[in-house]
Formats: sequence, structure tokens, C-alpha cells
Amino acid sequence: QVQLVQSGGGLVQTGGSLRLSCAASGSAFSIQFVAWYRQTPGKQRELVANITSVTGDDSTNYAESVRGRFTIWRDNATNTVYLQMNNLISEDIGAYYCNAGGVDHSSRRWFEIWGQGTLVTVSS
Repeated sequence: QVQLVQSGGGLVQTGGSLRLSCAASGSAFSIQFVAWYRQTPGKQRELVANITSVTGDDSTNYAESVRGRFTIWRDNATNTVYLQMNNLISEDIGAYYCNAGGVDHSSRRWFEIWGQGTLVTVSS
């Protein structure tokens, strides 16, 4: 069974930086996409960034609100995806969740799973 464990997040001042990580664990699996979402009270969950690896090359996408400030990348050696967040502003406050989809080679089934979430707070 594949699981995602998130780390990072916390409190930072406006203009500061944080790095989130999302590590996948299990056996005999391959991840094809990882997405970071953020949830703010009263708002719908928002897609922040995603990275897709189907043909071996990574393709990344960002929400307009974070483009140029956030960077997503993956470390295949550790099955970890990172989200570097720079120049943080109050609008970035929220609970961040990673979401991954891929194939479990043992069962030959597609899976889609979520991390446990982590809070990001930006103070002025």
C-alpha cells in the first residue's frame, strides 16, 4: 500500500520562504503525477502546482497566483516531491495537501492518495 507523508510548513513572515515535501512510501509502485492543493476556510480547495511524469520527462504547472514564486520538483531517488514557496504573502495561508496518482505494480491497479496536510501561515 502506497502512502504519502508530508513535512514542512509552519509560520513565516511576509516575503519569507518555506519548503514542503511529500514523500511516497510502499513497494513496487510508480508515481505519475503529484499535485499540491491548498485549502482556506470558506474557499474551495485550490490547485497550486502539479508535476506529471508519464514519458520520463517532468511537466509542471502552476496556478497563476503562485507562478514565479513557487517551484515544484521531484527527487526520484527518494520518491519525494517538493514545493518551494518563496516570497510568501497572506494569500498563501492555508492547509496544503499533496495528492499523488500512479500504479501499484503488485496489484497492477491505479491509485490516487492524499497526504495528511500541513499548515502554512504567513504573518505580516
